[in-house]
Amino acid sequence: MTGHPADAGFDAAEHSAMAHALELAGQGVRGANPLVGAVILDEDGAIVATGWHAGAGTAHAEAAALQALGPVPAARAARLSMLVTLEPCSHTGRTGPCAEAIIRAGIGRVVYAVADGTSRAGGGAGMLRRAGVVVATGLLAPRARELNHRWFAARRAGRPFTTLHLAQSLDGRIAAADGTSQWITGAGAREHSHAVRARAEAIIAGTGTILADNPRLTARTPDGSPAARQPLRVVMGHREVPAWAAITDGPGFVHLREHDPAAVLADLAGRGIDHAMIEGGASIATAFLAADLVDEIWLYQAPLFLGSGRHAIADLGITTLAEATRFRYDDRGGPSHQLLGSDAVLHLEPTPTSRPETVTEHERTR
Repeated sequence: MTGHPADAGFDAAEHSAMAHALELAGQGVRGANPLVGAVILDEDGAIVATGWHAGAGTAHAEAAALQALGPVPAARAARLSMLVTLEPCSHTGRTGPCAEAIIRAGIGRVVYAVADGTSRAGGGAGMLRRAGVVVATGLLAPRARELNHRWFAARRAGRPFTTLHLAQSLDGRIAAADGTSQWITGAGAREHSHAVRARAEAIIAGTGTILADNPRLTARTPDGSPAARQPLRVVMGHREVPAWAAITDGPGFVHLREHDPAAVLADLAGRGIDHAMIEGGASIATAFLAADLVDEIWLYQAPLFLGSGRHAIADLGITTLAEATRFRYDDRGGPSHQLLGSDAVLHLEPTPTSRPETVTEHERTR
């Protein structure tokens, strides 16, 4: 029991099931979709099926739980309850609407922690109610909001969820004094980074990085071949991208003549991009951090000092410790810190801002 007012009216089995659903949600990966978990209870409060969303393009948590449940007689299904950490969606994307799947399965009661709140996917609760499903909400809502606090922030702003990739020396440098940067980190870190790239829908670099390093910005498998799914390759900046640049080879490339990170993300949102990844360089990373537009960081730390050269992050305008941009370790989708060869890999997310918990009118309606 959390003691939060919104938790009143739910029994011990439902509290336990929602807590378990939140744990399951953490097995997914951050990106275009929120982390979501689902648990199905029978009339005695026993868990009969579970599911979670493993990432964009895979079955949503509700669908995964229904698949684990399998077909059941209508009379039994009507006595089952589904506990889910986010309001079931009502739209068709890469997968069908979860609300419709729940209705087809005949589940009699649905409890979700927080409303979706997006115009694209929200409204599933209303669809369920119209079909005669009993719907309740608000259970463990603060924990559910915190789990996806940056995904909610991105959706409220109408922009993609944004990942920052940093590969640096122990003294925070991404290139030596002569400009050399390949490779500060080893093969294991680069392989991990390409797996993250493959989940992103767009990769962003500045014109300076293109001219200095000539990256391809593609996602590749461990053997060096192209991954099955490739992100949109995005260059931001006013300088021209030369015809010889590797990034211009093939479709899926766009040059945005912008220095404003918010404008870049707005453009990508207009192209249907829900997950963007920043690859470099320092001025681009700094601009996104200064604008509070970084939702997660993958930091690859090599055990070497350079002493001089390009810093990973430039001046953020911070003059005192109290103004520091703070992040915390994030173990959703895997360990928050690990060793890959000789390199340390850290997964971080912004520390949630401390503000009074709010409950929407949608969430008060039971």
